[in-house]
Amino acid sequence: MPGGTLPVQLTLVAIKSDYRLEVWGADVQGNWHPLRTYPIMGFSGGPGPKLKEGDLQVPEGVYRPVALNPNSKYHLSVKLNYPNGLDKHYAREEGRTHPGGDIFIHGDKASSGCLAMGNTAIEEIYHLVEQVGLGDTQVVITPVDPRTTRLRPWPSSPVWTEHKYRRIRDSLANLGHKKSSPEAASASIIAPIRQ
Repeated sequence: MPGGTLPVQLTLVAIKSDYRLEVWGADVQGNWHPLRTYPIMGFSGGPGPKLKEGDLQVPEGVYRPVALNPNSKYHLSVKLNYPNGLDKHYAREEGRTHPGGDIFIHGDKASSGCLAMGNTAIEEIYHLVEQVGLGDTQVVITPVDPRTTRLRPWPSSPVWTEHKYRRIRDSLANLGHKKSSPEAASASIIAPIRQ
């Protein structure tokens, strides 16, 4: 943030195809700034939304963190509100009774259905979310970066996937373009905010 101030809002953008998590912060005027970029060390599944418990798929959509766990078996973790209202709605419509749950951003280097960030990265992410607040943080998980690549449902995706993808595009509309090259990603990593 300009002047080293703490952001008033956070958006974490996880881009599956690039194994990248971007952290964006908004200042008091509502301007969004890139804060840092982390490599995602591990996740399971592929493109497309999570449909059921045990499918090992990382969900896609716009989520909120609902809890911070300092005693996670994966060092530290941030729990997301998957399934959110939209996920539950589509599960009910399709008669799916177990859409899954317990989706986290956490430490370590491997994961089944969650985003593993490594221990150093999760310490910084956890600390920042704790400082800004759960209610002022959103997490967007997308198969590709819709700012640089057309975001469209995969052939095997449910019909309603386009609605989720529209929400992803809308959520990222205020965030600037990020290059996906390794040089650009490493150049955007900055020192952690300490306050």
